[in-house]
Amino acid sequence: MSKPSTGQSSLSYFTWAFIVTGVGLLLGAWLGWQTTGTLGGMATVFFICTVLAVLEISLSFDNAIVNANKLKDMTPVWQHRFLTWGIVIAVFGMRIVFPLLIVVIAAGIGPIEALFLAAREPAEYARIMNDAHLPIAAFGGTFLMMVGLTYFFDHEKEVHWIVFLEKHMARSASIKGIEIAFVLLLILLFSNLLEGEEANTFVHSAIYGLLTFLAVEVLGGLLDQSQKTMSAAAKGGLGAFIYLEVLDASFSFDGVIGAFALSQNLFVIAIGLGIGAMYVRSMTIMLVDKGTLAEYRYLEHGAFYAILILSVIMYCQTLVHIPEVITGLGGAALIGISLWSSIRYNRKERAEELQRDREAIAENI
Repeated sequence: MSKPSTGQSSLSYFTWAFIVTGVGLLLGAWLGWQTTGTLGGMATVFFICTVLAVLEISLSFDNAIVNANKLKDMTPVWQHRFLTWGIVIAVFGMRIVFPLLIVVIAAGIGPIEALFLAAREPAEYARIMNDAHLPIAAFGGTFLMMVGLTYFFDHEKEVHWIVFLEKHMARSASIKGIEIAFVLLLILLFSNLLEGEEANTFVHSAIYGLLTFLAVEVLGGLLDQSQKTMSAAAKGGLGAFIYLEVLDASFSFDGVIGAFALSQNLFVIAIGLGIGAMYVRSMTIMLVDKGTLAEYRYLEHGAFYAILILSVIMYCQTLVHIPEVITGLGGAALIGISLWSSIRYNRKERAEELQRDREAIAENI
């Protein structure tokens, strides 16, 4: 990923996102006209694509920040690979292939049949997707919860936003496996609130989510240890790339399933969420290039708190329906508060530094 010039504006990072937005909304309007043959239908599909894009962006603020946190330590080659191949996987894999795969497994049909089902019987397709919500929420919620807890249960973590809570978590990190024990307790708690086959499905899916996180962590560690034997292009990148792809998938679970509340058309959903994914990519590049995470010290904290809240919401959604707008606004609010706290801290630091300079000048006079 090439570094921008010092004077590059923040808006310029979103050029491709704006282009994809225009093309996507035009495609959505055309799809609305093709499926309904009316101006009202065309306007409805256009509006749904817009809402889905906004929903995806609001749900993905924390995703962009976490991506940027990982990307800043990757080599330029792997940064570029993630921002090119990764976005292809994110848009086409998670927004099109993943929903099809769920229907293929749940309905026991072939991929082509699932595609025809999405085109010809969208209501049945949406029903199958909604029936698969419980295992997806359990898997994704567990993975994201481990991501969030691992950030806070770190004995080397020195910067704390909510000091009284984060200091205790950092100190407790010396207890091996404490975050895993915490997640297992939550899995048992929520499984007891479910009944019969649903409880079994929840436990199995959650355990798979936990094992996936641990497998990615182990794989990343093995790759880091073998860096000396790897090519220069692969050093410090493959493990992080895999981690980010799995993380992106976990973030996408909730948005993909929730999108069916607005539309039962797979292609409309793919357009709307695909537009949103492009903004996530643009935000990620901007955060890395401008060093925003270093400038705003609590922004990263807000993102990981948002991840923890999202993981708990995904667990709760196995019991009751929680509107996606609450999830999106909650995460955006946490990040906004952390940004405000960072700005306040920076102002205080500048004021104290200015005061010290004045005192030093006064002493020298």
